[in-house]
Amino acid sequence: MIVLKTAQQKVLGALQSVAGIVERRHTLPVLANVLIRKTDGRIELTASDLEIQVRTTADLGGDSGNFATTVGARKLIDILRALPADQTVSLSASQNKLTLQGGKSRFTLQTLPSDDFPLVQEAPDFGPVFSVPQKTLKSLIDQVHFAMAVHDIRYYLNGILFVAEGKSLILVATDGHRLALAQATLATEIPKQEVILPRKTVLELQRLLKGSDSKGSDAKGSDAKGSDAKGSDAKESADGSDERDGADTPIEMRFASNQAKFSFSGMEFVTKLVEGKFPDYNRVIPKNHKNHVTLGRAPLLASLQRAAILTSEKFKGVRVNIEPGALRIASSNAEQEEAKEELEIDYAGDSIEIGFNVTYLIDALSNMNVEMVKLELQDTNSSALLTVPEQAGFKYVVMPMRI
Repeated sequence: MIVLKTAQQKVLGALQSVAGIVERRHTLPVLANVLIRKTDGRIELTASDLEIQVRTTADLGGDSGNFATTVGARKLIDILRALPADQTVSLSASQNKLTLQGGKSRFTLQTLPSDDFPLVQEAPDFGPVFSVPQKTLKSLIDQVHFAMAVHDIRYYLNGILFVAEGKSLILVATDGHRLALAQATLATEIPKQEVILPRKTVLELQRLLKGSDSKGSDAKGSDAKGSDAKGSDAKESADGSDERDGADTPIEMRFASNQAKFSFSGMEFVTKLVEGKFPDYNRVIPKNHKNHVTLGRAPLLASLQRAAILTSEKFKGVRVNIEPGALRIASSNAEQEEAKEELEIDYAGDSIEIGFNVTYLIDALSNMNVEMVKLELQDTNSSALLTVPEQAGFKYVVMPMRI
């Protein structure tokens, strides 16, 4: 049976859209595979790691009829990548093997039975469906993802808090040293729901969602590379369209007590949630800081990046001096090397000297695509608040450090 027959880029796009969650090493061999199920001429591709399941449906040609099997996801993608993009490829099934052909190239791959593939059992208690444009959710995730913890023993910090209430959707991430919050308005009112999405789910959603543009940020944040480390050069979706097409189409979301479900662009994404109580973010966000300055994001980011060069690998501290007319940044290392930067600012508040982990500031500024930012300070020992003048829904809190 010819399972599929179509352009290489169409098959590759469909496979890459689901295979990002596939682990290279797994105790269960079938989880390294993608489930291929053909029903009435349409192909359904499913990948799972037992906690996240991603499924897409596409029309990829081939014979009509019903068929199901599983085959190594990474191997199939690597072969397809190595074939010319404009070439027609076919996938044929015979006994316990699949044969991939493209031009004069031919590859025979071992399969495992589809019945062995462990599908995620969907929760029975999903709440009401609500939706936002894909670009809106992608923008929210982009604004906060870098503040998630990595392998923290406080497992509830290794992800993003989603809070949907009334007509508001709030995303919050924190690692205990900094906190990022972004907010958007929903089209309809919904009852309050709070869930914590796991880190891997967040990064995979970030990879799959379509944004309004490439953001053009100088992202050097903690997950700027990590988010698409697994086959993310998929510039095309399952139907072969450019990834910016459909940025305005909605993503539907539903939350249950232990699961979340997302539907968008012909895809279905089901994930386990992180259990635990997320910190009260409202108590962390400082209010009524009396000293504030508005300045250009790009010049501040460039100064911090230059100062960061002379920080040590273990100690990323920089000193920030703010006084009327000037903001100074200084760093040094164990070799007694020193960097000094100065920016002219319109500021008439108190003179303050405060220390920061420079990476925390660079992460936030790198993941923005705005011209101006507002820095609010109280004193040397209080956390700083970074906001965006034209985006009332974004807040970034960073704790000071002793230098």
